[in-house]
Amino acid sequence: MSLADSAALGSLEGSPPLNAPLRIALLTYRGKPHCGGQGVYVRELSKEVARLGHHVEVYSGQPYPDLVDGIRLHRLPSLDIFNDHFPGRVPGFWEVNTLADWLEVSTYSLGAFPEPLAFSVRAWQALRHRRDFDIIHDNQSLGYGLLGMMRDGMRVMATIHHPITVDRRLEMAAAEGYSERYAKGRWYSFVKMQTRVARRLPRILTVSQASKADIQRDHGVQSRRISVVPVGVDPKVFRPLPEFPRERGLIVTTASADAAMKGLPVLLEAVGRLLSRREIRLVVIGKCRPAGPTDRFLRQAGMGDSVKFVSDLSQGEIVSLYAKAAVVVVPSLYEGFSLPAIEAMSCAAPLVVSSGGALPEVVGADGAALFAQPGNHLQLAAAIEKVLDSDDLARQLGDRGRLRVLANWSWRRTAERTLAQYRSVCRAPSVAGAIR
Repeated sequence: MSLADSAALGSLEGSPPLNAPLRIALLTYRGKPHCGGQGVYVRELSKEVARLGHHVEVYSGQPYPDLVDGIRLHRLPSLDIFNDHFPGRVPGFWEVNTLADWLEVSTYSLGAFPEPLAFSVRAWQALRHRRDFDIIHDNQSLGYGLLGMMRDGMRVMATIHHPITVDRRLEMAAAEGYSERYAKGRWYSFVKMQTRVARRLPRILTVSQASKADIQRDHGVQSRRISVVPVGVDPKVFRPLPEFPRERGLIVTTASADAAMKGLPVLLEAVGRLLSRREIRLVVIGKCRPAGPTDRFLRQAGMGDSVKFVSDLSQGEIVSLYAKAAVVVVPSLYEGFSLPAIEAMSCAAPLVVSSGGALPEVVGADGAALFAQPGNHLQLAAAIEKVLDSDDLARQLGDRGRLRVLANWSWRRTAERTLAQYRSVCRAPSVAGAIR
């Protein structure tokens, strides 16, 4: 019976005593905070869980996470095909030395994204001789290696921030022509593996009710095995900075330039419409790929002087940028949660968001942001202009956003709720590895 189709059932070794400190292995195939919300999640969760008296070790592929002192990092080097300097490089034959290396190269050669599978196998091999962990917590790789860990008797659970099936649908809808759709379909073929693995794990954590519904629908995971544990924000770091006056006409967003899900093209169309009648500037926290779709759009529209991309910012630099922003925009077609939204709210920045995915759930209905329909650049432009035209409205949005964050989210609360899930899985008598 193949590893993909089964993982052994059976009793686990004794569970840790109730309320005893836990030993946790936290896995992430990409961990650097600049790689998005997943990197922030690993850093902040490991920090707060350790502060609560538990032992955490992080296993990561490149780019590696920036962890706080005292958290041990196990580097699991990949072939680094998608590095910052030569993305999409072809590894030399002398670099392929292990099963995981072979899986990474062969999967990539077939046009699919190889990192989740290859990392999960590397993590399985690294953990086979570590039987001192109470729980293995995977951060959205959902690779077949997790089933190997379960077969070996390890307790395994995973976080799915949102199912990548959503990314696939949006990317396929945005593809131009048959060849591009075919290429994107191959690229996202790893999603089938993630579905198979997710159905076999005893517990899935996700960050919102919207994501939970999508995981049930797209991955076929039973509701009773999905628990919602929202991510957090540090309101002492992401805080208002009254010493920085808001700059009139400054719009700030966080987006992967060419990722359809993030809705940057919609925002660019809205900004283009506003530029025809007022002076504004857009700062995008992210990278613009040279000659990519976003770069071509900016050149054709003649908007290059009004749009600036900045990347690899520290938390302090992001907070300063939010403090100066006349409005922060989250134009995503879909969000499983949206760290940028609650970080901006925590900084008391005036916020405009789409109503995609979990954003209404996160922002709430108590006036912490203005909404626009996903993909509707006219509504987005109107909402942005409404904030730009009213200092009182901007101040009200910022104040309400800050209060909502203080009332609902912190990384300490995320860690406490995650620990409760760890203990629940540890108390279970067996691994539900064969659930379909």
